[in-house]
Amino acid sequence: MGLVLKLVVQRIALGLLLLFAASIMIFAGTLILPGDVAQSILGQSATPEALANLRAELGLNEPAITRYFDWLGGAMTGDLGTALTNGKDIATSLSGRLSNTLFLAFWAAIVAVPLAIFLGLLAVRYKDRWPDKLISAVTLSTISIPEFLIGYVLMFYVGVTLGWAPTLSNIHDGMSLGQKLHAITLPVMVLTLVVPYSCMWRAAASAYMFTVTGL
Repeated sequence: MGLVLKLVVQRIALGLLLLFAASIMIFAGTLILPGDVAQSILGQSATPEALANLRAELGLNEPAITRYFDWLGGAMTGDLGTALTNGKDIATSLSGRLSNTLFLAFWAAIVAVPLAIFLGLLAVRYKDRWPDKLISAVTLSTISIPEFLIGYVLMFYVGVTLGWAPTLSNIHDGMSLGQKLHAITLPVMVLTLVVPYSCMWRAAASAYMFTVTGL
């Protein structure tokens, strides 16, 4: 268990490090872009006074390093600022969508992971025979096709032609669990077709290792 915990901690630390590096790169990229942010927001007809007030409001007069760490400190405490388009709090806007995303990810994993493990074990059981080759061909085909294309194909045939699932996956708090599951049928199908490839081969490798070592 100690080795597993160490591996989990290392993966989390690596993920946080990558997020930190990505934020620095994105922030540096915005500084390199030509033009003035305040001018872009207010337009060419903005007065110098309006531009100066907006720069002060957004903190654009501060040094770049100060602006970055102000943003980072706010992000770590849940303050992501306000959207320039509608003036709404970004964290509040994201929280409403995050629950739906986690709901979709949970049910997609419930379907995709057991299916991937089953296919991986089946491929090992019939190694180099037609089930193994068929599973490999299908999974390689689905992983090679862009997700959005798979989504459009399923929307047309499953949603429009057959009418088995809604083409718009819109869920809200007033829906029952069955209604929510019916609404996310197509997204779950798309994720199920994409996820099993990597999981399947991990399961196959583990099964092969246990077979060879006799564990």
